[in-house]
Amino acid sequence: MALALSSTVAPRFLPMRLPKVCLALSGDTAEDMLSTAESMARDNPFLEFRLDYLKHPLAALPKIHRFLEAHPYVTAIGTCRRVDNGGKFKGSLASQLEVLTKANAAGCQLVDLELESALKSKAEAIARLRSRAGLILSFHDFRATRNLDETLDKMLKVPADFYKVVSTATTLSDNVAMMKFLQSRGDKHALIGLCMGEQGLISRVLSVRAGSAFTFGAVSADLKTAPGQISTRDLRSIYRIDQVDAVTRIYGVVGDPIEHSLSPIIMNTALRRENVNGVYLALHAKTLKDLIHCVRGIPLHGLSITMPYKQAILSHLDNTDAHTTKIGACNTVVRGQDGKLYGFNTDAAGVVRPIEQRLSIEGAKVLVLGAGGAARAAVFGLQERGAEVWILNRTSAKAQKLARQAKARTIKRADLRKIAFDVIINATPVGMGNTRDCPLKDEEIQARVVFDMVYDPVETHLLQVARAKGIAVIPGVEMFVQQAARQFEIWTGKPAPADDMLRAVTIALQDRATAQKQPKA
Repeated sequence: MALALSSTVAPRFLPMRLPKVCLALSGDTAEDMLSTAESMARDNPFLEFRLDYLKHPLAALPKIHRFLEAHPYVTAIGTCRRVDNGGKFKGSLASQLEVLTKANAAGCQLVDLELESALKSKAEAIARLRSRAGLILSFHDFRATRNLDETLDKMLKVPADFYKVVSTATTLSDNVAMMKFLQSRGDKHALIGLCMGEQGLISRVLSVRAGSAFTFGAVSADLKTAPGQISTRDLRSIYRIDQVDAVTRIYGVVGDPIEHSLSPIIMNTALRRENVNGVYLALHAKTLKDLIHCVRGIPLHGLSITMPYKQAILSHLDNTDAHTTKIGACNTVVRGQDGKLYGFNTDAAGVVRPIEQRLSIEGAKVLVLGAGGAARAAVFGLQERGAEVWILNRTSAKAQKLARQAKARTIKRADLRKIAFDVIINATPVGMGNTRDCPLKDEEIQARVVFDMVYDPVETHLLQVARAKGIAVIPGVEMFVQQAARQFEIWTGKPAPADDMLRAVTIALQDRATAQKQPKA
């Protein structure tokens, strides 16, 4: 645990004493803010008090002082950002400086002052403030990531203990720019740097390894003080930020959209369980060009590819295995030591492995519903293992084309009742999102096993009908885990802890379902 800093400690020692994550506290009242601080301080001894969120910040300082006296292990930042600079404080510049000065007197060892306010203040006033507290000089760009070096050069004209440069990521490549900025300038100056926004997630986790003195975390997903802020709990439990270092391997899931992906939860669980020094991030790529630049620039060691890039990524790869070429889609990328990108498809493993645990695939009659990317992986994977595969798709021409390519068969819906299958697989999105939709009628479901690739919700209407008919079922979450397990094995060369991965994603889905049922304030 980091030692608390007294306000008399020389500022030059500050960078050596700080944890990697600062918990940003906000609240409508001092009581709200301090209640949160009280409950979270033991696990998060580095706190930022966003005084500008309070209607009367000066009146709150005596209460904060009592809290800090009672918690001597806490290191605190006092921040009172003005409205003009992205904060909520509507007072004058003189009032802002007064709040920060008194915040230091109340026990905040560090205070944050925006560059704009510093440039409007007299040098003597800034020097006086810094003589009492460690000074963080900050700049926020709420629109883009640009002119990072020029911004820092401008900031260096104001003596400070930390220089905080925060931009907004509109592309994944903006994270590359921030990382390179921290790496090139962080050895000469005590910097804090990160990108805001959903696409800035990379920087919030990796900036500390690139040269940022620390990063900021939110109280929860609902209590953020900046766009894209990650909760401190997730930074530590999912992303293991305290273990991130210069040799940490970076992996990620790529898609558009990507916000609700559960892949980071199960992959980071696997990395932690197998003691792999790696971290797995959600990457919102709006274009493939942006993604490839990010892969080269970070660099990323492995990627999970989701929609809409499974087919488009193929032209950017240096090589693929025969299975991926046959399917015509890639969901797994490995960046070799030579920098080349190699493609694989593990969706077939996600289908085959769960079925193999229930019955022998060779000679089994399998009905695949759909003819899209997921269906292609299932059809080819099952055909390679000797199954008799039938395809039913809403558009018969698409089903026939896939059947010709995979040497499978097509079937008309009217003929479903004439054949009893060993396995029926739903490879369509029908049933996703807690709907009562079902791809088949009750009387059309004749099989020993029903496999639904939809994993959210865990129990789809199709699975409910199958269970009611006494049919064994395979929930989509098993495919999700098994294809991810195969990815893990390709990247690390280690056996995947599939049971732990399944447990993690099941809990996450239960938590999501519970949150969706709760009434919104």
